[in-house]
Amino acid sequence: MNEQIRRSEVPEELTWDLTDIFATDEEWEAELRAVNADLTTVTRYEGRLHEGADIFLACLQAQESLMEQLMRVGSYAYMRLAVDGTSEANQGAVARVFSLRSRIEGSTAFVRSEALALPEGTLEQYLQDDPELESFRPAIEQMIEEKPYTLHPDAESVLASLSEILDAPATIYRQSKTTDMSFQPVRDGEGCERSMSFSTYEGRYERSVDAVLRRNAFASFTEGLRAYQNTYGTTWGTEVRKNVVLADLRGFPSAVDMMLSWQQVPREVYEQIHDIILSELAPHMRRYARLRREVVGLDEMLYCDIEAPLDPDYHPETTYEEAAGIIQRGLEVLGPEYNEIIKSGLTERWIDRADNIGKSTGAFCNSVYGVHPYIMITWNDSMRGTLTLAHELGHAGQGVLAQKSQRLAASRPSMFFIEAPSTINELLVADYILQGSEDVRMRRWVIEQLLMTYHHNFVRHLIEGELQRRIYGLAEQGRPISAGTLSDVQGDILEQFWGEEITIEDGARLTWMRQPHYYRGLYPYSYAAGLTIGTASAAAIRDEGAPAAERWLDVLRTGGTKKPLELAEMAGVDMREPEPIRAAVRYVGSLVDEMEESF
Repeated sequence: MNEQIRRSEVPEELTWDLTDIFATDEEWEAELRAVNADLTTVTRYEGRLHEGADIFLACLQAQESLMEQLMRVGSYAYMRLAVDGTSEANQGAVARVFSLRSRIEGSTAFVRSEALALPEGTLEQYLQDDPELESFRPAIEQMIEEKPYTLHPDAESVLASLSEILDAPATIYRQSKTTDMSFQPVRDGEGCERSMSFSTYEGRYERSVDAVLRRNAFASFTEGLRAYQNTYGTTWGTEVRKNVVLADLRGFPSAVDMMLSWQQVPREVYEQIHDIILSELAPHMRRYARLRREVVGLDEMLYCDIEAPLDPDYHPETTYEEAAGIIQRGLEVLGPEYNEIIKSGLTERWIDRADNIGKSTGAFCNSVYGVHPYIMITWNDSMRGTLTLAHELGHAGQGVLAQKSQRLAASRPSMFFIEAPSTINELLVADYILQGSEDVRMRRWVIEQLLMTYHHNFVRHLIEGELQRRIYGLAEQGRPISAGTLSDVQGDILEQFWGEEITIEDGARLTWMRQPHYYRGLYPYSYAAGLTIGTASAAAIRDEGAPAAERWLDVLRTGGTKKPLELAEMAGVDMREPEPIRAAVRYVGSLVDEMEESF
């Protein structure tokens, strides 16, 4: 039975180098104390924002500097916890950061409240009076837009001080998932016992060619989840209720409207993405499920069979070094500056690729302002990992380019846009692999991976988004949100989407327990938005070459200085219209067509 190793046993070259942030834990400790002491650099401006544009600018600069310090100490602690959630020291460090963040947010809440309490037109006049405020314009304009939903300064200060408590549902979910949850070992088709963990299921067994292992693993996985269903049901129900109450307090029509305002996205765009993809993509994906059942040779297609390999004897592997070369060559079209960023990420230990006990599942990229991005992934020598790594490097590329061009306050685009830079990299690297191979099986495999990408972003994540849409609707009606409610609604959505092509077993109804996305506002549907933008932009780069690539780099450099729909327009994609979404759906249909023809 293969066993995961402890973090202390992981070779250094497989880990990220956090010394780029702090050389030692003692240095981190000193900075944590410094952040606490430096709070006065901001609070000294309390009650003075009416004095003029120069005072307002100085206050914003001091606040931004403090937040950059907090980002560094927070990132260092969080990333240590992400790779070893079993460490009490790591847990304690994150708890200390959360506590400090709550204090800072509470103490600096006056900046926004006091600025919005200034006489009408004052902030606009400040922007004219001091040219240095121009780089803060996006943040100031968003403040002005949110003025109707801003509470009394005292109330805003209290809410900011309670941020650690208000974030408790996410903390509880994350901590229990990485440290408390366990799964029974499973047997494969040859009767051998295999160890089970969250990461081994999602990273290996879910796509196993061995149907016995795949189904046994799913049974063990869902039983492990089931033991926590009431806890997680209460946890997510609390998160939903929190947002419903906050939206009501602030005067938003609903919690969904409040969270969309954070993303700067109109409600109609949000609804359009759900409605078009869920209805128009379903026939293509059902057709694909039918093909999968026939090719894999299953009498019945279960939910846990969705990602079973179509060619069970062909599962290409690659080393990390080989994957790095493929990614760099696949992204050459984006030019030398971008490729230098990618090379640095791949070779300078920006990436933690170990598989160890206590490591978080999935993959993510965290861009630390003034340092560089960090990527967490569990590398298992599969070619699929090449596309996942390309995806995370897309986040890294955006982070570096935006931070070179924009100050911290304007470097991060809206959540609506955040997945576009990552998904475009997946598509470009997949295209490169396709163009370089005449092997029928490899081409079929790449198309399967592309369909997997669309399945994850257009189906799995959008179904998460649809679950949010329905659950928040029930909560707005006063319905309590429990594990039973979540499982029932989850099952209904899956059955409606897949029809009779896939059997939705009881374990599949617990899918809502698998992702932390529900604790990050309306994050799930944004994957579909990003993939829509990425699909159109990748097509433009294929057709136009360098001009489209440079246009895309300009978008990345723009960071958060424009709203997400404006960023999409810069890339040539009008997300207010249904056509880009429908074009992406048609592209998925063409991939299914090609897959059908290959068998």
